[in-house]
Amino acid sequence: FSSHNEEFDLVLGGGIVPGSLILIGGSPGVGKSTLLLKIGGNLAKHGKKVLYVSGEESAGQIKLRANRLEANQKELYLLSEISLESIQNEILREKYDCVIIDSIQTIYSDKISSAPGSVSQVREITFELMRIAKNNDIAMFIIGHITKEGSIAGPRVLEHMVDTVLYFEGDSSKELRMLRGFKNRFGSTSEIGIFEMTGGGLESAKNITNR
Repeated sequence: FSSHNEEFDLVLGGGIVPGSLILIGGSPGVGKSTLLLKIGGNLAKHGKKVLYVSGEESAGQIKLRANRLEANQKELYLLSEISLESIQNEILREKYDCVIIDSIQTIYSDKISSAPGSVSQVREITFELMRIAKNNDIAMFIIGHITKEGSIAGPRVLEHMVDTVLYFEGDSSKELRMLRGFKNRFGSTSEIGIFEMTGGGLESAKNITNR
């Protein structure tokens, strides 16, 4: 199904596949949360039931951003939570079409004694989220922060576990952003999406040029 964002659909290979696990990596502040909140709003506006899970910001902060992005839709639900078990309960309690996890480094599982963001936590949580996505046909987006070395924080095994890996790149001091595929089980990795950061969030740079 379509994300109702031409650039995003292009990089995904035509749209969002139910039951797929999509990892979006990028440096802190580049706009990953803004992009996915807007996509979540688009999906909710067109009748999809979306859960946005934030371990980074309070519900109030996200609501303000959603209002600014015009993403505050009736079918977009927000959960401010870092416990995997609580997140699982909510996902299974309602029939969501799409779940956004912001971010994988902040979520922790009670089953593992190590700290959130550690290799064992990230691996276990990704495995559990993948199981839920596949068993319930939920499209699942996972945000991962990129380290200074340029890789997604956590083990490389994370990239092997998911269906699609996208990198969101750009200089936070400039408006242009690029979304490119690094791995995609459902399409090509040769497409690049180009966005421009505006007052109302990220928009297709092509649409802005055409106006």
